Amino acid sequence: MAQFTNSPFANLNQVEIFQLTSSDIADGQPLSGRYLSGRMQIPGGQDVSPQLSWWGFPAETKSFAVTMYDPDAPTQGGWWHWAVCDIPAAVTELPTDAGNPEKNLLPEQALALNNDAGFPGYLGCAPPAGHGPHRYFFVVHAVDVESLGLPASATPNMLGFNLFFHSIGRATLQGTFELPAQ
Repeated sequence: MAQFTNSPFANLNQVEIFQLTSSDIADGQPLSGRYLSGRMQIPGGQDVSPQLSWWGFPAETKSFAVTMYDPDAPTQGGWWHWAVCDIPAAVTELPTDAGNPEKNLLPEQALALNNDAGFPGYLGCAPPAGHGPHRYFFVVHAVDVESLGLPASATPNMLGFNLFFHSIGRATLQGTFELPAQ
């Protein structure tokens, strides 16, 4: 497979950059085990979202959105693994497995949107076998309104379109994963 240099940030506005870390995953390193997708039959996958912490965001931040996106998926539009918006500005951390809708670990005001697999939660890494390495961008967006006013039926792309107009800061953490050919 050809290696692409496509950037999921190429068409976005320039905003202030702030810090994002995780006690579960390391920036630029391969993701493994529980952060992979059991729903998509990836060996060892458990669809557990990693812990995320952020700081240094703009003082005028009124809420946050958190997304996970794979621009290397074999589609024209990549693959959205996770999308949550309307996280209150006082919340600066999501615990491990916050993307599991059954655990209720997201703040009450937060809106989890359906991922590209069709459910409102975290879907772990699941590239096709032999397709090469995929990049997984965890992004926290600082937003200038308390709520984007999106309906529960909104798609991650609709969220992204609204974030274009309301993001005032962005923090990223990138993981990778490759499933060898079988």
